[in-house]
Amino acid sequence: MTLQNLSLVTLLCFISFLIRVNSTQPPFSCDAATQSYLFCHTSLPVSQRARDLVSRLTLDEKISQLVNSAPAIPRLGIPAYQWWSEALHGVANAGPGIFFNGSIKGATSFPQVILTAASFDNYLWYRIGQAIGTEARAVYNAGQAIGMTFWAPNINIFRDPRWGRGQETPGEDPLVTGKYAVSYVRGLQGDTFEGGKLKGHLQASACCKHFTAYDLDRWQGTTRYIFDARVTSQDLADTYQPPFQSCVEQGRASGIMCAYNRVNGVPSCADYNLLTKIARRQWGFHGYITSDCDAVSIIHDDQGYAKLPEDAVVAVLKAGMLNFSYAFDRNKRLHVIVFGSTTLITLPVDVELTDIFHCLNITILTGMDVNCGNYLQKHTKSAVQQKKLPEYEIDRALQNLFSVRIRLGLFNGDPKTQPFGNIGADNVCSPAHQVLALRAAQDGIVLLKNSGKRLPLPKSKSISLAVIGPNANSAQTLLGNYAGPSCRSITPLQALQSYVKNTVYHPGCDTVACSSASIDKAVDIAKGVDHVVLIMGLDQTQEREDHDRLDLLLPGKQQELITSVVKAAKKPVVLVLLCGGPVDISFAKYDHNIGSILWAGYPGEAGGIALAEIIFGDHNPGGRLPITWYPHDFVKVAMTDMRMRSESTSGYPGRTYRFYEGQKVFEFGYGLSYSKYSYKFNCVTRKKLYLNATSTLKMVENQDVAAYQPVSELGTEFCDTRKFTVTVGVKNHGEMAGKHPVLLFVKHSKNKNGSPLKQLVGFQSVILNAKEKAEIDFELNPCQHLSMANEDGLMVMEEGTHFLVVGDEEYPISIVV
Repeated sequence: MTLQNLSLVTLLCFISFLIRVNSTQPPFSCDAATQSYLFCHTSLPVSQRARDLVSRLTLDEKISQLVNSAPAIPRLGIPAYQWWSEALHGVANAGPGIFFNGSIKGATSFPQVILTAASFDNYLWYRIGQAIGTEARAVYNAGQAIGMTFWAPNINIFRDPRWGRGQETPGEDPLVTGKYAVSYVRGLQGDTFEGGKLKGHLQASACCKHFTAYDLDRWQGTTRYIFDARVTSQDLADTYQPPFQSCVEQGRASGIMCAYNRVNGVPSCADYNLLTKIARRQWGFHGYITSDCDAVSIIHDDQGYAKLPEDAVVAVLKAGMLNFSYAFDRNKRLHVIVFGSTTLITLPVDVELTDIFHCLNITILTGMDVNCGNYLQKHTKSAVQQKKLPEYEIDRALQNLFSVRIRLGLFNGDPKTQPFGNIGADNVCSPAHQVLALRAAQDGIVLLKNSGKRLPLPKSKSISLAVIGPNANSAQTLLGNYAGPSCRSITPLQALQSYVKNTVYHPGCDTVACSSASIDKAVDIAKGVDHVVLIMGLDQTQEREDHDRLDLLLPGKQQELITSVVKAAKKPVVLVLLCGGPVDISFAKYDHNIGSILWAGYPGEAGGIALAEIIFGDHNPGGRLPITWYPHDFVKVAMTDMRMRSESTSGYPGRTYRFYEGQKVFEFGYGLSYSKYSYKFNCVTRKKLYLNATSTLKMVENQDVAAYQPVSELGTEFCDTRKFTVTVGVKNHGEMAGKHPVLLFVKHSKNKNGSPLKQLVGFQSVILNAKEKAEIDFELNPCQHLSMANEDGLMVMEEGTHFLVVGDEEYPISIVV
């Protein structure tokens, strides 16, 4: 960042206020009584308007705005604002910013993110984000929201299968997670699918969380509040950070949430390297940074990182301290040096340095800005009074905060006259959004087993059906966490009953925990019907925020119930699992009496219908697992071990499909269909890539280590001119049309220096009729897709043979020095 056109700005204050009491009127600033303020002038740059507003506030008013529940400032006509609203997979009342107590009683509840990710369809993800953003604006326009900043998406890597919040994420792969972030953010904020449309206005504000390396809530006495994530530079570079970089650089998210945990000893919300050097400067983030709730207080109260409460306040607000120095010369000129760029300013003799930052015609974008909680409200003034915190640090944070509110159109006068003012209540739970929720569930559900083509079941009026299991008749379980009231509620049992009138139901267990099971009753029912569908798995009592699992097995007596029923059934049964994290169901995988297994995640309000349609053949399943399903023995690995790569000397198996070397129940990307698909590499436009031999090329004498060159030294032009296209032919050999995700991987011929076993580099979905074939084009950038992170966290390209992999097909690509 450089300083340009520095000037002293004298601003006039005109104070008036009009209180709006109509609950159906959305809150906004700059009505007829206050529009004379410069911060109300829509023709001015957002940064200038925000500076003008901040300059009018008293210190107490400034401090009051540093928390998520920001109070009104009546004298300036500024209404109260709530930064905390939730929209993980639908507009929700999980945060205090949204209310379903007016004309709008609920919102479309899409599948929980982990299942949506299983579709491997980034345009579907964009459409979901778009629908959520539209419904969010409709709720605001109806006067049922006091905030338009939504703390979603959750783009942490699903590193450990026990993590209770893994269900909220797009899975374990950095590429999938990053593309999900970009698609969701663009959709929610009102951008196009390709990006680049937004020129300031936001439909709603997205916030990528939790920055960074956050994926443990509560495990064997270690909580997220005290956990110090020890992460190597290599793992940060190629696993934990890429989703956030994509969210900022490509998605242009307007918010980031820093996490509870420390990273290598430093609290995330007080980390200058993370918040300023990386997010703000390297990635060009222009938005606000919020703490997770009470994440500032724990820096003193739980972590002991700050000795006093005031020190915690200073730690977070100065975490992003502007990298500047200054000095006065003999002519009373101020030399300001920001990131190495020097500017001279002539100042009046009596000017205070603190006042300078009110006057500079620049936007200072650094640091954490708002505290979820009230810690900053309690302790910031004393930090200022003790001269630990200069007031311009508060101004900097407020400029970021008010800039986002201005971009949301909340300081542009009556919102009904603004770009998103015509979005009404009829846009919530609309027929189009209901269809989209169903499509997302259909496309995400994964067929894990179908021995002897047990599915689909026959559609016949004469058949009888037993539906057994604790998740069979629970609409709430379908939704997962961070869900508000949904538009409709149809359970799997109700949906299956629409296909088979002669349906007998029994829960089998008292609860999902299944401490008590009615096994004899379930067995008797199974003996008397033609077909049995068991709907088992987990719910939010087993996995959720602040609750990680201790094992990977089905809870309580669920397995005993399943094995007893399948032995008694006339025909092989259908097993359906509702769960976010993976479960070791090896017993079911190899049981011949279990003909089919479906994983449905938490499929949202339309999940019951989607399941029934798949079971009876009205939809051809095509979802593929976005996470590895580990065996139960994986629980021997400490959840606190953040290493991704395996280590043979200690027996550490590694994590995720990219590095895990142990046994698997099901692999990442696994998923069956009622059709069979084949692949073929039809065309690859580059077979060899020549690297220019330069003085910086690392030639290694050790034959076990390949020569390599840092990507940063190859240059953008080199990388752009070496892009190539991979054309993959796909054929549907089945009798049903289907939507099929095609996953393209790359693997190195020799797994050395911590290179991944394989790495996803592209994915696309294709819809094919029976016997139809098509071609899919992938554009690869070798500097991005054929590189890896070295131990220093630098992306490098190694010489040698790499293989493009799709299905069982491989194609060699050589990198030559």
